[in-house]
Amino acid sequence: MILGHGRSAALAMALAAGLLASGCTKIQDRMGYVMDETLVSSVQPGVDNRDSVTATLGRPTFTGGFDQRDWYYISRHTKNMAFNMPHPDSQSVVRISFDAAGNVASVDRRGMEQVASINPSKDKTPTLGRQTSIIKELFGNIGAVGATSQQGSTPDNPQ
Repeated sequence: MILGHGRSAALAMALAAGLLASGCTKIQDRMGYVMDETLVSSVQPGVDNRDSVTATLGRPTFTGGFDQRDWYYISRHTKNMAFNMPHPDSQSVVRISFDAAGNVASVDRRGMEQVASINPSKDKTPTLGRQTSIIKELFGNIGAVGATSQQGSTPDNPQ
C-alpha cells in the first residue's frame, strides 16, 4: 500500500516538473506582412506600377505619412521566453517608391538596423529646462494672473 503511494507521488512530481519546464519554452511570433522573397524581388523599377504591385504583393502595411508615393511592407519575427518581453529576431522592411505617374521608381530593403532599443526611465522622464517642485507648479501663478506690465495699456488707462 505504501509502495503504491510512493509511485503516485513520483508520478505527480514528474508531471509537475514537466509542466514547469514547458513554461520555459521559447515563444515565436511573426507580425506584419508575410514576405515571399520571389514576389518581392519580382517588383522592378520602371516596369511595374501601383496596380501591378498591388496584384503581386497585395496592400501595403502602410503608406508614407507625408507622401502617398511610398509604400511599406514590414515583416518582423520575434522570440521571447515565457513571460519576458518579446525581442525582434529578424525584421524586413521593403519600401517601394512611386513617381508622379504611378510607376515604381525604387525598391529599398532594410533589416534589423531599423530596430530601435528604447529604455524608458522608471520614475521620471528627464527633460531639458528648469526644475520645479510640485508646490511651485501649483502655486507659481498666484499674483501673475491679471497683472499688467508698465508699458502696456490697461482698461482704465488706454494709450
